[in-house]
Amino acid sequence: MTLVDFHTHVMPPWVMQDRASLARTDACFEMLYADPKARLTTADDLINSMDETGIAMSVALNIGWSTHEMCMRTNDYLLESASRWPGRIVPFCMLHLMSPDLALHELERCAAGGARGVGELRPDVQSYSLTDASLWKPLVDVLNRHEMILLTHVSEPVGHQYPGKGTITPEQPYAFAKEFPEATLVCAHWGGGLPFYALMPEVGKTLANVYFDTAATHYLYEREVFDTVARLVGADHILFGSDYPLIPQKRALDIAREAIALPDNLRAVLGDNAIRVLATQGDTTP
Repeated sequence: MTLVDFHTHVMPPWVMQDRASLARTDACFEMLYADPKARLTTADDLINSMDETGIAMSVALNIGWSTHEMCMRTNDYLLESASRWPGRIVPFCMLHLMSPDLALHELERCAAGGARGVGELRPDVQSYSLTDASLWKPLVDVLNRHEMILLTHVSEPVGHQYPGKGTITPEQPYAFAKEFPEATLVCAHWGGGLPFYALMPEVGKTLANVYFDTAATHYLYEREVFDTVARLVGADHILFGSDYPLIPQKRALDIAREAIALPDNLRAVLGDNAIRVLATQGDTTP
C-alpha cells in the first residue's frame, strides 16, 4: 500500500529564525504560530518523518500570508524542496488574492515551477471570500488549464474553539463548488462537516468534484467520522491528511488504521485516492 499524506506544513529555516517578528507582523502566522509551543518544521524534518512512518509522498502546503512577498518567498522554498525530493514532496503554493494581477502572475510562475495546487487557503485571514465569483473566475481558469488543485481550510460552525479555527465554514466551499463545478477542490479538516449535508440530493451532486482531508481528526471528531463520511460521500472522496507537524504522521496513521473498517476503504483513503487526484498533475507516482 502506497501511503500519501495530503496535508502537511513545512517552513524555511529563516521563518523559524524570524518567528517573533513574523508573529508581530503577519496575521495568519500569528494565529498559527505565535505560541512558542506550536511546532515549526522544515522539509528535511518532513522527509525524516515520512521515512520513519513509511509515507511515500506528502503534499506540503503553504499558509495564508499577509503579503505577496511572503507568499513568493515561501513558495520558492516549497518548490525547491520538491525539486530536492521529487515524487516525495508535492508543493502547493499560496497567493495574495488582494493583489489579483500579482496573484495570477504568481500562480503561473508556481505552476511552471512544479506546484500541483494552491493552499491551504485562509480567506478569512487574507480578507477575501470563496464566494466572490468575479475574483475567482480568472484564477480558476488558470488552475484548470494547469490541472491544479485548490485546498482550503474549513472549520465547523459549531463546537469548541481552537487556535486557527477561523470562520471559513461549509457554506463557503459549497458555494465555490456550485459556481465552479469543474475545479478540483479539497476541503481540509473534513470540510467543517460539509459531507454531512450530502444527504441533501442537490448538495451531494454539487460535491462530485470535492474531496475531504482528514487533517487533525482527533482534535475534532470521534473516529466514527471515517466510516460515516465514507457512507455519505464515498470513501473515494476522502484523503488522508495528518496536519503535520501539529499532529505526528504516525499518530494520524494509527488513528486512520484503527478507525476504517473496510480494507478497500483503508487503501483508498491512505493513498489510492491521493494518487488518483494528483495523477493529472504530472508524474507524481512514488
